This record gives sequence, C-alpha cells and structure tokens, in this order.
Amino acid sequence: MIITQTPLRISLAGGGTDFADFYEKNGGCVVSTAIDKYVYCIAKERFDDKIYVNWTKKEIVESVDQVEHELVREALRKVGVTKGIEISFLSDIPAEGSGLGSSSSVTVGVLNALYHYVGAIPTPERLAREACDIEIRILGKPIGVQDQYIAAYGGLRCFEFGPGPAVTVSSVETTRTALEDLDNMLMLFYTGKTRQASSILSQQKSNIGEKIEVLKQMTRQAHQVRRLVEVADIDGLGAILHQGWEAKRKLAQGVSSSELDEIYERAIKAGAIGGKISGAGGGGFFLLCVPSDKRQSVRQALANLREMPFRLERGGSRIVLNLQRY
Repeated sequence: MIITQTPLRISLAGGGTDFADFYEKNGGCVVSTAIDKYVYCIAKERFDDKIYVNWTKKEIVESVDQVEHELVREALRKVGVTKGIEISFLSDIPAEGSGLGSSSSVTVGVLNALYHYVGAIPTPERLAREACDIEIRILGKPIGVQDQYIAAYGGLRCFEFGPGPAVTVSSVETTRTALEDLDNMLMLFYTGKTRQASSILSQQKSNIGEKIEVLKQMTRQAHQVRRLVEVADIDGLGAILHQGWEAKRKLAQGVSSSELDEIYERAIKAGAIGGKISGAGGGGFFLLCVPSDKRQSVRQALANLREMPFRLERGGSRIVLNLQRY
C-alpha cells in the first residue's frame, strides 16, 4: 500500500500567465505557495486482476481503458500499471471548484503513488511535467501549468515560463520572520460556491490574443511580489494582490460577480488591504491580505462565510506510507 499527501496551493500573483499560448511568445511568471491542505491518494495491490477506483463513485473495471476517472486512467497508462490495483482519494476541501488547484494535486498525487507502487522514485520535475502532459495535451483541459508544478515542488515558489516551452522553478528566499508575517496576514474564506472552472478558463484561453498587455502587467506583478517577499516587505503585498485582482477581472467574464464584489468590498472596509478570488474565479475561496490587528474585524464582516485557517506548506507531494510487497 502506498499513500501520497499532495498539497493544495494559493497563487499570489501571475495566474493566467502560465498558459502556453501566452508564455511561449511573451514569457510569464507566477508566485504561489503550497498550503497545509491536502489531497491523499491511496494505491493498494488487489488479489484479483480488476481495477478499483474510489472517488465520488466506485468503479470496478476489467481494464485501464474502462476507467471513467480520466486523471487516474491516464496516470495508469503513463506509469504502465494495467491490473490488480485499488486507488482511493481523500481531500481536505471540496474536490472540485475550490480554486486551490485540487485537480492537479490529484494528478500529481496519483502519479507519485503509482511510480512508488512499481518501485520507481520520480523527481518533482517529472511529476509536474507528466501531470501537465496528462491534463493539457492528452485531456485537452484549458488550463495553465502552475498548479502541477506547485503540487509537485511545494514551498513558496517562483515559476518563470518561457519564452519557449521551458519552465524555471526557484524558491522565494526570505527571512523566517517574513514567512511568519505572510502566514499571519493571509486569510481564506469559502464563498460557498463551487464551480466548474473550465468555462471561465476556456474563455480566458480564447481571449489571450486580446489580453496580452493585461497578462504582461500580471507577469510584472509576479516579479514584484517576489521582490517584496524577498526583502520582507509583506505589508506591500496587499496592494499588489489588489492590482492583480483588478487585472484578473479583465481576462474573462465570470471571474467575479456582484456577489463576489460585495464580499470583497466588505473585507476591504473591515481592514483587508488586498485580496483576490483563488483560481479561475466565479466561486471557491477568497484570499485576503489582512494586518493582524484587523483580522477579527474582517472575520466579523464576513461572518456569513466559512474561514479556512491554514499555514504555508514547505513540502510538495510526498509519500506518507509505503508498505511494499515482499
């Protein structure tokens, strides 16, 4: 039996610049961090030759081609596991529509579990690259590449994309005090709405040609966020989050709504200094930057929403249990 623990993420700046249609020509940049909320994947050998997959439904099939869960099916194909396995998932948050990168955490987590199941030890780069291949090339999802990379690598990272196909991964180096300040200033509130991101992302992808300047601005914001964190100017982060939210709303219809705008306005009036909807938009979690002395007033202003306390996570996808066959 193999169990993997793969973190979810929050993106601080640059989301949207990780679409290949943009960054291969213009270059892109995202700063994001893993958080201590996880997707768990359990892979267990079975006595029979069937394939079991337990998610929102239970699948029992004879072959990989019959697996309905497309991320699992393609991961099985990529690793070469063809029979006699049971795969199950657990998650700390709603499985879809959270805006915290859960789908890519599933893909990275199941790949990691399957590789260890067959006795291989994949690098974070391999997990990220193959998860991108599964989701974008094979399944044709209208998504970027940041979620797969942060799930695999973990930590507080800067991802620079292109020009061309290359992805450069680097840690955002700062002081322990700055990391503690970042931990203490960021808050997540669940809007109560999950949504299928694909419609917003499809529109965003098709709009890239018209939004080049907005995306270049978001690339610059990501570099600026990195510099702020590296010099421990965490107080300056809120303004950049706000600018990023204003830019993101221009990428596609449905990123925000009157209801989401009203939530954000309440938070700002209560003392938040910036924020954004996490992920594609339209629902999921609101990320807010709040000085410590304003946290309670923001909680009161958003009392109708559920807060999700979290901490930054330094690790990426990891093995938490490995009971190999003998």
